[in-house]
Amino acid sequence: MSKQGVLLVNLGSPDSTKIKDVKKYLGEFLMDERVIDMPYLKRYLLIHGIILNTRPKITAAAYEKIWTEEGSPLVVLSEKFHKKVVEKNRFPIALAMRYGSMSIEKGIAELHNQGVDYILLIPLYPHFAMSSFETVEVKALEIQKKRFPKIKIDTFPPFYNRKDYIDAMVKNINNEIGDFNYDYILFSYHGIPERHLRISDTTNSHCKIDGTCCDKHSKAHETCYRHQCFETTKEIVKQMDLKDGTYGNSFQSRMLKDPWLKPYTDFEFDKLPKQGVKNLIVLTPSFVTDCLETLEEIAMAGKEQFLNAGGSTYKHIPCLNDDDQWVDVVGSWINQWAISSKYSIPDDIITNNTRRL
Repeated sequence: MSKQGVLLVNLGSPDSTKIKDVKKYLGEFLMDERVIDMPYLKRYLLIHGIILNTRPKITAAAYEKIWTEEGSPLVVLSEKFHKKVVEKNRFPIALAMRYGSMSIEKGIAELHNQGVDYILLIPLYPHFAMSSFETVEVKALEIQKKRFPKIKIDTFPPFYNRKDYIDAMVKNINNEIGDFNYDYILFSYHGIPERHLRISDTTNSHCKIDGTCCDKHSKAHETCYRHQCFETTKEIVKQMDLKDGTYGNSFQSRMLKDPWLKPYTDFEFDKLPKQGVKNLIVLTPSFVTDCLETLEEIAMAGKEQFLNAGGSTYKHIPCLNDDDQWVDVVGSWINQWAISSKYSIPDDIITNNTRRL
């Protein structure tokens, strides 16, 4: 009988705030063909010839604002989450990062050394995107094929609309809001280039980003980041009974000059006070763990921008991090998989949407 194990995978982080460590991390991240999908030579010249000569210093300064005595917030919080999940489950469970020294290869090797030959891969991304969920799955399968051909890997699908995940989100939001008197809730999702939606469109025709395609039923939604983000908002709005006009969606962290998903979060920070929003709450549902994009870009820079634009009060809701209900949710997924995988894998539990570029 196979020995089952689990690999939790998050984004990653530099080893320190030193420019050389940040440069190494950014180099690995940006050279991923699913992050910047240019031909290799053009991508290499852009990243090594331009971006890595200027960006690391700026990014290192941003990391210094959020770095803790324990280290990178994303890594520290992921480790706390991992520890809790391990304590509540009877299977070997490893933690890895897509980029950086805590590699997926090390994570699979750790499980292999414990005798595991059947792995449930859980990318810690609620939504499918080629630059997040898919690159984790592709990397894991690439390593499995090269180094661990006898290991079988199942991938847990995006969980953007699962009721147990939404329940944990809503409870966390309500706990954090407390008695904060807000006018508006902004759902800020990580941005991606518009062309990534079309690349990921399995129908090659559905995604038009025209304001209606995300609401029309299509198989393309299985890999449509925009649709899945909007669905997360709809489910949270439904549970919180939010009224029309009191919430909205936006997308943050764009790079380069290509068209990215709109509206842009930083534009919203300037616009909302002019529309009468004075007391703002910002959620970041595309992240389950607080990181540079939530702690520096949203909680710090976003707050400053909104207040300077005329806002009065501002509150960023932390991610789920190592929340106990969230730990229980992931634990239930693991147990459900462990039981079902002894027999067969139901389609609604495991999926594989991996494409090859």
